[in-house]
Amino acid sequence: MTRYGSDLIVDLIHRYEISYVSLNPGSTFRGLHDSLVNYGGNRSPMILCPHEKIAVLIAHGYAKVTGRPMAAIVHDTVGLLHCTMGLYYTYLDRVPLILLGAGGPLDPGRRRPYMDWIHSSTPQSLPIREFTKWDRTPVNAQDVVDSFARAYRVATQEPCGPVYICFDQAFQLDPLQEDVQLPNPARLGPGTLAHPDPAALDELADLLAKAENPIIIAGYSGRNHSAFFDLVKLAEACGAPVVDLNHRLNFPTGHPLNVSFHVTHTLRYGQSQKDLLGQADLILAVDVKELWNSVVQADPKLQYGTPTEKIKYIIPPHCKIAEIGYRDINISRWSDEFQQIVPVDLQIIADSSVALPLLAERVQHRVSADTSAQVRVRARAERIGALHRAARAQWREEARMDWDATPIATARLASEIWEVIRNEDWVLTANTLANWAFKLWDFDRPERHPGISLGTGTQIGISLGVALAYKGTGKVVVDVQPDGDLMFDPGALWVATHERIPLLVVMFNNRAYYQDYDHQIALAKFRGTPVENAHIGQAIDDPPPDFANLARSFGWHAEGPIEHPSQVGGALRRALEAVKHGQPALVDTVTRYR
Repeated sequence: MTRYGSDLIVDLIHRYEISYVSLNPGSTFRGLHDSLVNYGGNRSPMILCPHEKIAVLIAHGYAKVTGRPMAAIVHDTVGLLHCTMGLYYTYLDRVPLILLGAGGPLDPGRRRPYMDWIHSSTPQSLPIREFTKWDRTPVNAQDVVDSFARAYRVATQEPCGPVYICFDQAFQLDPLQEDVQLPNPARLGPGTLAHPDPAALDELADLLAKAENPIIIAGYSGRNHSAFFDLVKLAEACGAPVVDLNHRLNFPTGHPLNVSFHVTHTLRYGQSQKDLLGQADLILAVDVKELWNSVVQADPKLQYGTPTEKIKYIIPPHCKIAEIGYRDINISRWSDEFQQIVPVDLQIIADSSVALPLLAERVQHRVSADTSAQVRVRARAERIGALHRAARAQWREEARMDWDATPIATARLASEIWEVIRNEDWVLTANTLANWAFKLWDFDRPERHPGISLGTGTQIGISLGVALAYKGTGKVVVDVQPDGDLMFDPGALWVATHERIPLLVVMFNNRAYYQDYDHQIALAKFRGTPVENAHIGQAIDDPPPDFANLARSFGWHAEGPIEHPSQVGGALRRALEAVKHGQPALVDTVTRYR
């Protein structure tokens, strides 16, 4: 049989055990498409998507769960431009992705008039270079093999991220002229994780053992599940409260040292998180890329464009700061996602999954040898535990407020979902109902939540990827789905039915793009303009979308819209049964804005 260039690409996909390939069809990779189906037997199954952005976001969600990259394929220049929003969030969220593209033919003499010209660009990767780790346009068979091997290694080396390989259309379609040896992934993998400087760990252990009011802030450490449990050991060893930023689930929500959501609450029973930060003498940031955001307080008038005072630190001047993570490695030259630079007293460049157990052991040793440290750690843990328990009690009490209100209060909706799924092996994909899920549910293991929601137009795609990763495991995957987000990509619902992906979607349907609606209300109050006009250009109404009918048209079990909270529990239980039988299900609940 004649082997084609596109067959070689499929061999590489199989050699690296790429589980799925998501795509929206495009003629520039017709050779690769044919080879995936007929040469490769669809062994890395195609996930057909209604848009290139959804193809990338599904791969994003899959990688958040598994830690392994999927491949997404996008059509030449125009397909690449379609996927850029999803690709940018993949970069921001530090997940590995193999993005495959096609262009040309590179030889202008082989291009069809018009179409092959307007869809070719030089270099094709230019629009995405500032938010990919690496890109390559290989020119021959050996270069294709080497480029794929390097791309996989770069994508999966920490900090992870997306890479892009653009295959010449002509190479895909032409017969292979030479036999090329496939790479050995074991010899071309990402290598070992970065280990910390032992002397620096000793110094940090001394600081933690001696600190009066230490606080741990965690960002992405939970991407490695072992770090979730090692962070618990470290916090308990030094009696330090933990603020989980939830870019991954880093710390159990029910643990007495968790103070993550006290930031917006002034507790009747004790301190708030800001009080804790204001008294801190040591902050340990673990995989926190936006440290500035965690230790400062902004003038509220900044949102109106007329600040009256500067941003100021919450923490006291004498507070020491230590970091574990990758900090500025692979820092963007283009995006300011790293935020304002923060001076630190001790920066340990290392993988947190390696550093945390070593650090916990050192702290345990120091505390066990120091009686005064033991007393200090025990007293601090008891004090923080009382604060934690008071917060949880207060949140349960607050959740009962407006219990029977219509539209449905977000706390009531969070409570109803929890009652239905709490005895299941559940996973929450992205949105947390304005943090009410974190406040009322028990997130006890790292796989319960792959990280907080990202920007509008990302959540349904990522949720599908999370559910795809758990397909066949028996886990109940729940997507609390904002209405505005689904309006960007309603066709994504078809993917779940077509691919038999069981997913329970509960609409967070406040019938508005509320993120900016909130800004418009606040700005109107500040400027003295009519608050009643804030809905203009914000409300998703007149007519309100019928998400249940939309889902049913794609083969889902669906109910709603439901406006009275007494009807939510029954609808959720029926939807859960459908999901357990392999059918995606949607319950459209109409909620308050907050």
